[in-house]
Amino acid sequence: MSEDSTGEPVRYEVKDAVGVITLNRPEAMNSLDTSTKVALRDAVLSARDDATVRAVVLTGTGRAFSVGEDLKEHAQALEAGDERLGATIREHYNPTVQALATMPKPVIAAVNGVAAGAGASYTFSCDLRIVADTAGFNLAFAGIGLSCDTGMSWMLPRLVGWAKARELLFLPRTVPAQEALALGLATEVVPADDVVPRALELARQLAAGPTLAYAALRRALEFSATNSFTDTLEHEATLMQRTGESADHHDAVRAFLAKQQPVFHGR
Repeated sequence: MSEDSTGEPVRYEVKDAVGVITLNRPEAMNSLDTSTKVALRDAVLSARDDATVRAVVLTGTGRAFSVGEDLKEHAQALEAGDERLGATIREHYNPTVQALATMPKPVIAAVNGVAAGAGASYTFSCDLRIVADTAGFNLAFAGIGLSCDTGMSWMLPRLVGWAKARELLFLPRTVPAQEALALGLATEVVPADDVVPRALELARQLAAGPTLAYAALRRALEFSATNSFTDTLEHEATLMQRTGESADHHDAVRAFLAKQQPVFHGR
């Protein structure tokens, strides 16, 4: 995504039913100072709540997707005696990642450059990750003497398994794009110039699709991660009944029988 001079730390645009959220502090590798965390949280919540938005793309400007917490601002806070990391986690990071992971519409991360710390966590909460061949992931928390946050402990082992999650967290390094693809951290790896166009292409495809079904699939996967097999079966039945009653499903069945392409309206 190209840089601009608006001075806004986060840009939010809606076009063709796709909400595009862009981290816009390229001079700081899209590190997350307080103003950026607030703007990002508010943009994600706006995309979640906007009924005209049927898919979301999250990306960054410049060389990085995001290197996580702004350590310059954080160091100043430590020097001032402010060590309330838990406060910014609860006020900024958690609401943002919660909305990314649970909003009733698909979310695509267009990973234009390195995603580190909380930046990586944000991408892991998305449904799909389109990654530049020059990008990578770094789970940098232990490198600065911290635990992980922003859903990392929940998302990472589900993507790569328990053993690999421990390795990546205990021995942080930048995982290059092709390795990330092999591990399951990336959905696709594309040339850097193609990252945002490919993500937008997928987002428009999903926005034209059965968004009620996508929302139900998101809920089904989340529920199954923390519930028993028996309870999951019942939850699946509930969601199947709900989507089966939708106009999208009825229209799609009629289109199938007529050998036509279905048109979905999200209802």
